[in-house]
Amino acid sequence: MIRNRRTFFRHIAAALVVAAALGASPARADAGFQNWINDFYATAAKHGITQATYRKAFAGVKTPDPTVIEKAQYQPEFKHKIWDYIDSRVNPYTRRIGQEMAVKHGRTLDAIERHFGVDKTVLLAIWSMESNYGAILQKDDRLHYVPRALATLAYADSKRAKFARTQLIAALKILQSGDVTPRELTGSWAGAMGHTQFIPTSYLLYAVDADGNGHRDIWNSVPDALATAANLLKKNGWRSGETWGYEVVPPANAAKFSGQTKTLGQWAALGFVRPNGKGFLNPGVRAELKLPGGGRGPGFLMTRNFFVIKRYNASDSYALGVGLLADQIAGYAGMQQRWPRPDGSLDISEKFELQNRLKELGYYSGEVDGNFGSGSKAAIQAFQAQNGLTPDGEPTPHVLRALRK
Repeated sequence: MIRNRRTFFRHIAAALVVAAALGASPARADAGFQNWINDFYATAAKHGITQATYRKAFAGVKTPDPTVIEKAQYQPEFKHKIWDYIDSRVNPYTRRIGQEMAVKHGRTLDAIERHFGVDKTVLLAIWSMESNYGAILQKDDRLHYVPRALATLAYADSKRAKFARTQLIAALKILQSGDVTPRELTGSWAGAMGHTQFIPTSYLLYAVDADGNGHRDIWNSVPDALATAANLLKKNGWRSGETWGYEVVPPANAAKFSGQTKTLGQWAALGFVRPNGKGFLNPGVRAELKLPGGGRGPGFLMTRNFFVIKRYNASDSYALGVGLLADQIAGYAGMQQRWPRPDGSLDISEKFELQNRLKELGYYSGEVDGNFGSGSKAAIQAFQAQNGLTPDGEPTPHVLRALRK
């Protein structure tokens, strides 16, 4: 009994020490959240997190991050169609910036490609997809303090609590290692960090100090971030010198083969041909058929490297976007076939033309990137209102035709 009482009082004393270190103030802090942080230290300690690290991580953290809760609870009412997803990520803007980055970081990319055997254009495409070549790291409204964000999810989101606790322990280990300061330990609302958006557990598995300064810094060091992405791909089975897949023209009966795996030679014998009429480099390579736009859209024969890209992000759309953008950054032509878009919608070249024309006429001052956010829609509305059109702000062929006049 005495031993249990002593243990109890030791736990109380430890909790009070942590609470004092965190600067908990009953008048200003969220009491429930503070209690959760205080209690979680026992779990963190079992994973080797020192009290000093814990104090440092949560110094000044008194309340949950409200924007994390909002983003976690938000559920989109519909999913983007594959062509909208690809348009927003694979377009003249992302290709141009990727090619500029290929020149700017050429020596670094060449060295990483030689060391890991991963195509540098794939790394550039991942960088684009994850953080717009680092641009989102400059936007304060997109960044969250990772320990606070993950503690918020663990405390307030039952669906993500287990994930958040695991990631929080990993984030504390990163902080304890000295690779990053608390101020630099920022990421998305769910804890994805740095130029290449690694969650903390993936960082611990794959992070690389490529610039040799003694820190694995994916937040501030482009070499570290790109090498870390390459390390992930290599360790998950990337095949050097091989492509991710091929666009193919599917025959009329293609749908029945969707999801099947055969050699490229077998696919060719079944009538699946490349749009440019060229054959496959190695007919013996095995590939899986994907029809992301349905039976009326283009087909893709995906080789092993496509599925390695999915170890970065499990979405087929994501991996296809990486592959298509990588090809365009490398100087290859884009897709040769059109997506089966609904009548009245624009393709990516038309989206860029519409934005360019709005900009030339003085209606639009933002980036010409093919994405129609609030700025683009306001510009369309202004043009429509001044030209006798219904001011709904929608980018349509009718608006483009009016702009061309």
